[in-house]
Amino acid sequence: MDALQGIVLGIMQGVFEWLPISSEGQSMLVMINWLGISPNDALSYSIFLHLGTMSAVLIRFRHKFLKMIREIDSKLTRIVIVSTLCTGITGIPLYLLFRDSFTGGREATLLIGALLIATGLLLRFKGSGSKNAEDMSQKDMITLGLAQGFSILPGVSRSGTTLTILLMSGLKQDEALAVSFIISVPAVLGAIVLDHNVAALPWMAAATMLIASLVVGYLTMDLMIRFAKRINFSGFCLVLGMITLLLALGL
Repeated sequence: MDALQGIVLGIMQGVFEWLPISSEGQSMLVMINWLGISPNDALSYSIFLHLGTMSAVLIRFRHKFLKMIREIDSKLTRIVIVSTLCTGITGIPLYLLFRDSFTGGREATLLIGALLIATGLLLRFKGSGSKNAEDMSQKDMITLGLAQGFSILPGVSRSGTTLTILLMSGLKQDEALAVSFIISVPAVLGAIVLDHNVAALPWMAAATMLIASLVVGYLTMDLMIRFAKRINFSGFCLVLGMITLLLALGL
């Protein structure tokens, strides 16, 4: 992978991360089918791409993170800790199970297509309420974390999954968005620590991927979030998933 390809992937990540279409899945599809990168390396690189958008989240919600540090016993801190631990319960076994299970790009593409369809079906569940993050119960936190763990799989949208769970638990949309983004930070850091293949990424490509995803992610965050509120991405994921399956099957 060269620097230019890293920039393109970083731009994709910076835009797609805020939409419920699995930025990890989209990046892997491009890397496997157009750049000729092996599925295992593509998974590692797609995880690394999240470091840039995670940094954008840290900047965007810096006041909330600083408040968590100052008030270590706050409800938001508890939400982050409980959900992160539960994310590991589902995320780590799934990562280890699928890490070396890909025998080729076709199998990986089929899996991404199937999981995009699953994401599309999940997004059909609607929910909303008047609860704030302070009103979340222990059960809500556990369910949120367990659900987030499935987003380690390419094709499962982390933002779409967590937002659906939060809205179904009765949180207001703005509160759900904030919580979803905040709990992504430890999840991304954990995934990067867990994955060791990223060390093989050329440093120039890694730098351009990181900078592009950070800059584009920060600049497009609010715009893409507003866009996502107006569009039904359930149908989009279903159609994209079916197209992906057809292409993988050579039909």
